[in-house]
Amino acid sequence: MMGNIKHAQPSQGSHKSFNVRSLLKRFQIRPDKGLGQNFLVDQRSLVKVVNAANLQGDELVLEVGAGLGSLTRLLSDRSKEVLAIEFDRNLMPALRFALQDISNVRIIEADILKLDLAELVEDSDFTVVANIPYYLTSALIRKLLEGTKPADRIVLTVQREVAVRVLASDGKSSLLSLSVQMYGDATIAGYIPASAFYPSPKVESAILSIQVHPEPKVPAEIIDSIFKIAKAGFSQKRKQLRNSMSAGLGLEAKQVEEILRRIGIDPRLRAQELLLADWATIARELSNDFE
Repeated sequence: MMGNIKHAQPSQGSHKSFNVRSLLKRFQIRPDKGLGQNFLVDQRSLVKVVNAANLQGDELVLEVGAGLGSLTRLLSDRSKEVLAIEFDRNLMPALRFALQDISNVRIIEADILKLDLAELVEDSDFTVVANIPYYLTSALIRKLLEGTKPADRIVLTVQREVAVRVLASDGKSSLLSLSVQMYGDATIAGYIPASAFYPSPKVESAILSIQVHPEPKVPAEIIDSIFKIAKAGFSQKRKQLRNSMSAGLGLEAKQVEEILRRIGIDPRLRAQELLLADWATIARELSNDFE
């Protein structure tokens, strides 16, 4: 649907407003540190997250870690339907209470990493918007990008330094940034102070926005090889490529060095110094060598 992008406002419209602290008290819930529960309670920060998604009003939104529904209510005002996924069954009574007056939200008690997203969203395109536990960041992004049914856009609150690493290229890249670069374009849409959460984490957060490409930037037939080789390289990222790839792939260091030199890559480099194109070149060359 074309038209002006709808931006959320600080008001929550006609929905009832529920204070996170009062809900926790009413339902006798304590935030679970083991699950990384830091509820986003600052209204302006919630609005920034929703606005970063550029919702048009006709989208299916997948929210991971609905918590106590603060972000869910705003998303429901700006989308056609929200699938609110929450893993912690202890939060379910409070979450259902907080969202009881909203008709376009479906609450799903599940572990997002075990869900079949293609089955969940069926043929619908979808956008992911979520305030997620920090420990879930890498695994969730990989699942959302690499699955058979990827999202159109992914907007997540993540640890600030993680967001910076995702955007890093040569010299500071990581397995996560490599994955993001392969499937989409990432930007930082804003920053959120620790004081915007309850309880407050010890670090600042960033709003990471990933616009997912219709197709990966490299041919599908070499994607698995790229990740296998890159995992070997990053498994010992302080070591030079000739040594880390040798150990990770079970090859002789001399053999790895010869392959890298043949394609113009210095075997003394470290994994974080390579670009996506470099990994693709290595994957192709290794494939040729072992056909």
